[in-house]
Amino acid sequence: MALADARTGSGEPPKVSLLYNPALRSVVYQVVTIVVIVGAVWYAWNNVVQNLARANMSAGFGFLNSRAGFDLAQTLIAYSSDSTYFRALQVGLINTLVVAAAGIVTATIVGLLVGVGRLSHNWLIARLCTVYVEIFRNIPPLLVIFFWYLGVLALLPSIRTIFQHLKDDPDAIFFISNRGIYMPAPVFGEGFGTVLAAFAIGIVAAIAFTIWGNARQRATGKRPPVLWGNLGLIVLFPLIVFVLMGSPLTFDYAVPGSFNMKGGMVIGPEFLALYLALSLYTASFIAEIVRAGIRGVSKGQSEAAFALGLRPGHTTRLVVLPQALRIIIPPLTSQYLNLIKNSSLAVAVGYADLVAVGGTILNQSGKSIEIISIWMLIYVSISLITSLLMNWFNAKMALVER
Repeated sequence: MALADARTGSGEPPKVSLLYNPALRSVVYQVVTIVVIVGAVWYAWNNVVQNLARANMSAGFGFLNSRAGFDLAQTLIAYSSDSTYFRALQVGLINTLVVAAAGIVTATIVGLLVGVGRLSHNWLIARLCTVYVEIFRNIPPLLVIFFWYLGVLALLPSIRTIFQHLKDDPDAIFFISNRGIYMPAPVFGEGFGTVLAAFAIGIVAAIAFTIWGNARQRATGKRPPVLWGNLGLIVLFPLIVFVLMGSPLTFDYAVPGSFNMKGGMVIGPEFLALYLALSLYTASFIAEIVRAGIRGVSKGQSEAAFALGLRPGHTTRLVVLPQALRIIIPPLTSQYLNLIKNSSLAVAVGYADLVAVGGTILNQSGKSIEIISIWMLIYVSISLITSLLMNWFNAKMALVER
């Protein structure tokens, strides 16, 4: 107390200046930040309104109900030139989701195999995987797309060659040409919905059976035949329902037309080029993530597994990879997001994705602000949903402390 009196002349503590109050400064910084952001948004919006008024243009999304007036080569839902702009955007969105989903699955499988292959004790396999990673990882994805589209798919046999082949082998049902891959198209009959329901039930039952099998293994040390049981539930059960329903599935085969094949189903070269390019390009980055994840697992884990009599393959699959997943998943999410956003490069080869379709609508309607807003909203939504799913999966794989 005597020391405090000597410093301040009284028993009261010294007063701190408001400029050095951390609580006050944090509030002031947040308020200033909000004011700057609101001011910037208001300035941009006011500028847009003035420019639209100067050009005698109106803002709004009513144009989405107008007739599109253009055809699309790749459509998974009903669409024609008489459909609306909104329907065209739906087609583009579905095409984007299809190529992104297919690319993510393929890139994950290829990246996992290449990443494990880089750590192989086989010199040739390890070097081949290294060459693959170094090549694809250092080439822009647009060049990889052009390589597949112009350097590989465009050099496939022409449709005239396919017609000549059909004269020699009229029973052929699969054809590969520079116009795409032709294959039989499934035609679903009455009762096929029951088969799909049986398939869904089989998947749910297989998941439940796997959970039960894992619990029993932890409790008794004995593992039931989970693999064979799951195959029976997912494959055999729907197949039995399929036969009981009278096989409600036929196929429409592609046949030669005047200038092209007609009927059946075709996977166009635009989709193939984009799918292969995005898959193999992203797989090179995933391979490095997998390799780093495996390296992050203590070597003692493998040595302990070998000491217990596990073979190298079982050690990698049952001991190393499950622990490496906790390291792999966070950066893997970024690669999935990159693949989804890189799918917008489809416009370079004419694949009707969201950006390509939106660009056509923008050129016809002049609604640039609205179209760009739709692009941004959709890509942000897809990215956030992907991040949420991966964060959920990462939380499920995280270590739980007891």
